[in-house]
Amino acid sequence: MATSTSRNGTRTQASSRNGGDGSPSRGDRDAGRNGAGYDSPSGLQGLIERRRKGWKIGEPDHEFFGRQRHFWNFVNDHYFRMEIGGWHRLPDGPCMLVGVHASSVVPMEAWSFVQEWWRHFGRERILHGTTHDALFVLPGIGDYFRRLGVIPASPESISAAFAAGHDAIVWPGGELDAFRAWTKRDHVVLGGRVGFVRQAITSGVPIVPVAATGGSDTVIVLSEGRRLARVLGLKKLLRAEVLPITFGLPLGFLQSVLPAIPMPAKLRLEILDPIEVDHDPERAGDKRYVKTKFRQVERRLQQGVDELAKRRSFPIFG
Repeated sequence: MATSTSRNGTRTQASSRNGGDGSPSRGDRDAGRNGAGYDSPSGLQGLIERRRKGWKIGEPDHEFFGRQRHFWNFVNDHYFRMEIGGWHRLPDGPCMLVGVHASSVVPMEAWSFVQEWWRHFGRERILHGTTHDALFVLPGIGDYFRRLGVIPASPESISAAFAAGHDAIVWPGGELDAFRAWTKRDHVVLGGRVGFVRQAITSGVPIVPVAATGGSDTVIVLSEGRRLARVLGLKKLLRAEVLPITFGLPLGFLQSVLPAIPMPAKLRLEILDPIEVDHDPERAGDKRYVKTKFRQVERRLQQGVDELAKRRSFPIFG
C-alpha cells in the first residue's frame, strides 16, 4: 500500500491489489506518471492502448488556457449563458467530481466546465478532465486535450492525479450518458458503472456530484442506436453501446460520429455537497458498500438535475 500527501496535508492511500473495475492494480501504479509499463492488445484496441500512454500528470498549459480565455468567456457567458453554482461546496483537498453530460460527441457541459474551473482557480487548483480513450488518441483533438490537462478515464491516470494532489472529474455514464435520447434529457444515466466509487475509496478522496442541464438541447439525440451498435460490435471494438442519430447545425440529421455546431442552449451546472467514502482500500472490494455509495451519488445527481430543470424559462434552449 502506498500513501501520498494531498494539497491540504491529508494523506491518501492506493492499494497494491487489483481492485477490479475502476480501482488501480499494482501494474497500473507501476505504469507511473506517464502511463507506460504494460503490454497492449493488438488491432484497433491495441492502437488505442498504445497511443493513450502519452498522458502525464502535471500542470496544464496555463498560457494555452490564457490565449483561449476571451473565446471561451464569450461562449460560456453569452452563447450558452452558463451558470455554475456551488463552488463553496468543494472540499479543501483533492476530490473526485462526478458529472453528467449530453450534447453527443461534443459534450459542451464538460468542455465549458473545465474552462470555467481554470477561470475560477487558475494555477491555484488543478483539475484534470477525463475522456474516452478513442478521443484522447485522435490527432489534433488528443493533443488539445493534453494541453488542457485532460487524461484518459483510466484507473492508473486518475490515481496519479490524486497522488499529485490534483482534482479529477469523471463522467461515468460515458456514451450512454452523452448520447441519451432528448426525451431522457433530465434523466441521470450512469449505466451502473461503479468503478468511480472504487477509485474514490482506493485513492481516499470524497466524491463531489456535479449536476447539469442544457447539454441535450445543444445537439438533439433522436435515436440512441443501441441495436445498430450491437450489430456492428462497437462494445468490443470501442467500448461503445450506442450509435445515435442526431439533429444539429449545420447539416441537420447526422450520425453521431460526425461533428455538429452546438446550438445556443442555456447551460446550468451545480456543484453539490460532497459524499464521503470509506478510505480503507479493502472496502473497494465490498460490492454491497460500493453499490450503496453508487446509488447515493446517482440519487443526489438526479435531485440536482431535477432542481436545475425547474429553472427553465422555455421548453428548449431556455
